[in-house]
Amino acid sequence: MSIHTKRAWVRIWAMVLRHYYLIRGSWPRLLELIYWPALQMTLWGFITLFFETHSSWVAEAAGILISAVLLWDVMFRAQISLFLSFIEEIWSRNLGHLFVSPLRPGEMITALLLVSLVRTLIGVGGAAILAIILFDVSVFALGVPLAAFFANLIIMGWSLGLVVSGLVLRFGQGAESLGWAAIFLVQPVSGVYYPISVLPDWLQPIATAIPSTHVFEGLRAILIDETFRIDLLLNAVALNLIFVTTSIFIFFAILRYARIHGQLLQLGE
Repeated sequence: MSIHTKRAWVRIWAMVLRHYYLIRGSWPRLLELIYWPALQMTLWGFITLFFETHSSWVAEAAGILISAVLLWDVMFRAQISLFLSFIEEIWSRNLGHLFVSPLRPGEMITALLLVSLVRTLIGVGGAAILAIILFDVSVFALGVPLAAFFANLIIMGWSLGLVVSGLVLRFGQGAESLGWAAIFLVQPVSGVYYPISVLPDWLQPIATAIPSTHVFEGLRAILIDETFRIDLLLNAVALNLIFVTTSIFIFFAILRYARIHGQLLQLGE
């Protein structure tokens, strides 16, 4: 082996070590290596298990999967839109400038929520229209319950968005992947594509503690049983009150910590 080849391998090994130390020193990056394969396996495992025992369910409830996908996208868009709006201020190194201006934290959060709402309405509205054109499935046929489902899902999405934004503020850009991973962590236990009765017994209490679970159970009650379960809606509202209160407390606590320790000016590309 020539000297040039040896030196090339030394440089290659140096780059490998760089990324090894980067991953080893960041628990979010390390978690991400295992997270997505495990999540996909879990989600599709439960879907397969449900279809094996309820093969007639799809035929009896035409359009339920498409409706579930559209409602899931409401929560996903709400969370990711808020997170991206916040993270863009970090990427542009503008966060510190915002907080030395007269802008108050509550005002910034309100603005982020409004931007998230507009983005969600545009994204999900376009997808809903496309579902009507391509598949003759209209989520608007749900009527008044659709507004209740939408409100609860978007509030839960905002709650998750505030928490992951706070975690990035606390742990730096190494935690950015949590912005994409957090929302999908609740997907398998939310019963988006199947009832929570499919889940193992020990996992069902966790699922019932999540607002989105009650929303999707309510969706299936309307499409399959043609019944609007007001009890499920009230459960979702009550849990969302807890979620949003906790998320606001966490975000403001982390923001206060970041201000005290001078982290607002250290974040950026």
